[in-house]
Amino acid sequence: MKVYSANEIRNAAILGHSGCGKTTLAEAALFASQATSRMGRVEDGNTVSDYDPEETRRKVSVSLSIVPVEWLNNKINFIDTPGYFDFVGELRQALAAADAALILVSAKSGAEVGTEIAWDNTVAQNLPRIFFINGMDDEHADFEKVTADLKNRFGTGVVPFQLPFKENGSLAGYVDILTGQAHKYSGGTCGVPSQLAGSLEDYRAAIIESVAETDEALMEKFFNDEALSEEEITAGVMNGIRGGIITPVLCGAVVSQTGVAPLLDMLVKQLPPASVLRPEIEVTDVKSNEKIKIKCSENETLAAFVFKTIADPFVGRFSIFRVFSGTIKRETPLYNVKQELTEKTGHLYVMRGKEQIEVDEIRAGDIGAIAKLSGTSTQDTLALKAAPVLVDEIDFPKSLLSMAVAPKGRGDEDKMSTAFAKMLEEDKTLKFEINKETKQAVVSGVGDNQLDVMVSRLRSRYKIEVDLLTPLIPYREMIKGKVRVQGKHKKQSGGRGQYGDVHMEFEPSGDLNTAYVFEEKIFGGSVPKNFHPAVEKGVQESVLAGPLAAYPVVGLKAVLVDGSYHDVDSSEMAFKLATCIAFKDGFMKARPTLLEPIARVVVTVPDEYTGDIMGDMSKRRGRILGTDKTGSKQTIQAEAPMSELLKYAIDLRAMTQGRGSFTMEFDRYEEAPGEVQTKVIEARKKELEALREKE
Repeated sequence: MKVYSANEIRNAAILGHSGCGKTTLAEAALFASQATSRMGRVEDGNTVSDYDPEETRRKVSVSLSIVPVEWLNNKINFIDTPGYFDFVGELRQALAAADAALILVSAKSGAEVGTEIAWDNTVAQNLPRIFFINGMDDEHADFEKVTADLKNRFGTGVVPFQLPFKENGSLAGYVDILTGQAHKYSGGTCGVPSQLAGSLEDYRAAIIESVAETDEALMEKFFNDEALSEEEITAGVMNGIRGGIITPVLCGAVVSQTGVAPLLDMLVKQLPPASVLRPEIEVTDVKSNEKIKIKCSENETLAAFVFKTIADPFVGRFSIFRVFSGTIKRETPLYNVKQELTEKTGHLYVMRGKEQIEVDEIRAGDIGAIAKLSGTSTQDTLALKAAPVLVDEIDFPKSLLSMAVAPKGRGDEDKMSTAFAKMLEEDKTLKFEINKETKQAVVSGVGDNQLDVMVSRLRSRYKIEVDLLTPLIPYREMIKGKVRVQGKHKKQSGGRGQYGDVHMEFEPSGDLNTAYVFEEKIFGGSVPKNFHPAVEKGVQESVLAGPLAAYPVVGLKAVLVDGSYHDVDSSEMAFKLATCIAFKDGFMKARPTLLEPIARVVVTVPDEYTGDIMGDMSKRRGRILGTDKTGSKQTIQAEAPMSELLKYAIDLRAMTQGRGSFTMEFDRYEEAPGEVQTKVIEARKKELEALREKE
């Protein structure tokens, strides 16, 4: 493949609702450009971009894929992205490398949840957008209805650039609204169909009005009813797309290649290149720790950002990067600024799905890949050691769905941890940890489908079978009353015996952030000072697992007030055991109770779901703390027990059709209601019995 410069490159992320034809569009573009000799089908599992075994099995994309297409002496780097909500992390990675977004919309269904998510993410990144209405060959396709819906949802800047027409009931061609020329999809031009002639001027006027908004001089001419020149219109369209003022709407049917060539033409002729859309970016100069701007030029100092890592045992390990400045050449020493290490680079590649096309260099504005970088991962910046800069990292969504993961095979724990380390390189929204308290391995992700893919990959790639289980909730135990008890450990079996006797007072300390406070108020030496540390040791060990349900104890004040000892038989061990006896007895007499963790939750949903969300939160024993309206969305602040929120990521998606989002963080511990305590204690007994049986 030829090496391209930034003024010949378009980087376009393909976004949209699941099943709208994103992967098929990438396939059609490859076929149209003669990069492939046959067009693959998602149904057959033979497309270029969906090469992962999970993708071919599920018939949906689960990872982003780079699909470079050469067209009119330019290069279009399509970044095919998953449409399903669980894989929004892949979408964020794609947008980090893209300069524009091509959002596909179904000609039957119109704008869907995935369309809204794509739009919101591109607006947040300030990227130009183009709509492509796919499936126009369907008998239920309705171009006017869909475009009106898009304009209603996303603003008046959404403007059709093409009008489709049919002949004998079948999709036959389109009218280019700017030129007024009608084109047959089968080739050649024709007269504008009579049914479109009347509305053509209205559509053209809408484009002209949008063009006028891009420049004050053009706006003045527009209001003075002066005609804009073709040069002004062409420049205005490019500036309008670049500034997000104009969002063109094109159409076609990618399964049959219909409308694909005009789309590629438009991307090259009317979408500004990488050198214009991202002429410079802001980075951090590591030496001065200040923000500076670097230019998108192959002659500038190098700065490349690794936005995706492939760690597939079949494809290999590749670091996929976008060059924002400078040029990476084969065998060039690269400095990983974040990790502070120099990487040895060998061959350079352009990725086309899983295919690796070797090239001599990757210039500013382009996307490339390097194999086997030992210390480099996603979010790292590659630069020159003499001029180290850091590109801003990707803001990934929070991983709020957590499940315990347990290997089925004996001795697979270490293998599982190693496998997760590799999978976490590919997917930065996956989290894996061993919970220090519950001793469970816990994996967290955006949604259940993402975790299901993870389980499948563990099985297929690493030959590890696992179960996903509900994670244990870290409850706490405390007392609400004050009690004085005696604990005596006495044992005589010939020879030296054991003797320890303590009188203890237990009461709440008032500090739930501390397990215990220990004091001694001994008078007259009834318990010698050299045994006091042993008494505290007994308290220290006892609070690790309370008598109520073997959960850690918090908020305890333990006071040694009296006791007795034996000159020969007393020992540190005897006093520690005596303290443990006193603790168990005293704890159960001092009105013990169970505390549950409470989370603070912030839910953001469209207005129409507010009532449902607040009602559901109440059912989860939650409390609404307040609401705040921003545009058409409501932000609901609440708090609820963490035990009621374990699968909230799934439930919220179902309640809002994927339009809702939330954040959650631990806030405090609070006494659980009596009926909840009873259920938790009973479940805990069964759990501990099961563990004892295994041992």
